[in-house]
Amino acid sequence: MTAADVWLPIPPDEIEGLPEGPHYRFWDGAEEFPADPADCAFYVVPYMKPAEIGVRPMPLMRSVRVVQTLSAGTDHVEPGLKGLPAGVRLCNARGVHEASTAELTLALILASLRGIPDFVRAQDKGEWRGGFRPALADKNVLIVGYGSIGAAIEDRLVPFELARVARVARSARTTERGPVHPLTELPALLPEADVVVLSTPLTEATRHLADAAFLARMKDGALLVNVARGGVVDTKALLTEVESGRITAALDVTDPEPLPSEHPLWRAPGVLISPHVGGPTSAFRPRAERLLVDQLRRYLNQEELGNVILVTGAEAP
Repeated sequence: MTAADVWLPIPPDEIEGLPEGPHYRFWDGAEEFPADPADCAFYVVPYMKPAEIGVRPMPLMRSVRVVQTLSAGTDHVEPGLKGLPAGVRLCNARGVHEASTAELTLALILASLRGIPDFVRAQDKGEWRGGFRPALADKNVLIVGYGSIGAAIEDRLVPFELARVARVARSARTTERGPVHPLTELPALLPEADVVVLSTPLTEATRHLADAAFLARMKDGALLVNVARGGVVDTKALLTEVESGRITAALDVTDPEPLPSEHPLWRAPGVLISPHVGGPTSAFRPRAERLLVDQLRRYLNQEELGNVILVTGAEAP
């Protein structure tokens, strides 16, 4: 490769097994760049930083060949691809966040169904407040977005004695656990689900997927769980439903995000909010480092990269 710089958001000396050859530059979104962006061949986007930070050096990266995110979604960097040369591969972090995101999904489901937020509020007041709560056992769960994270969520649902798990993705296929339904069958599946989990990427096809019509088809008392992106849900439509008390929601992501302190979603009944913490856990670093070592080894050996989402200048599939 002519450009030999690799930009990493993790200090290179802390990553065991990095292949020799490139000039490794540490950049985690600081004001000053670690080197001339024009010399960067492999750009790893800083993790959990605002989109404007991640895309800031990209217009100057005239020699870049790979843009690697450390997030499952890539919507935050895709606007920066427009000025890049043709043939740049955009890769996501499939394999990094499955465990953490699936753990949080189960935590949100169980906390919402069993009323954990109410118990915490009662504890703050020193009140012993019992009551009858729904269990996850015997429920129908619908997973919308059945990629690697959706499959990891189902793996963790298995021990909970569910009545059924239904799976939805962009197109139909068959898995070891059962069929995956296409998005076109979603309207027929929604009324049967007690818990609807959103784990789909944010694309033009999925923006506001959970709109007023989607939410209206959910059964009374159902729980909506969003661990995807905030934009997958129409916030105004969701507020209408939860404020009526017809459904409840557990949200790790919101639109807008961060959620302003005065936003009515904070105080809406039956809504549990976590501040986009599905990925940043102790499980992140070891998996992210293994991904980077493997991708850089593949790149330097001119092997096929994993997790390629798109290639600039190529026609969409």
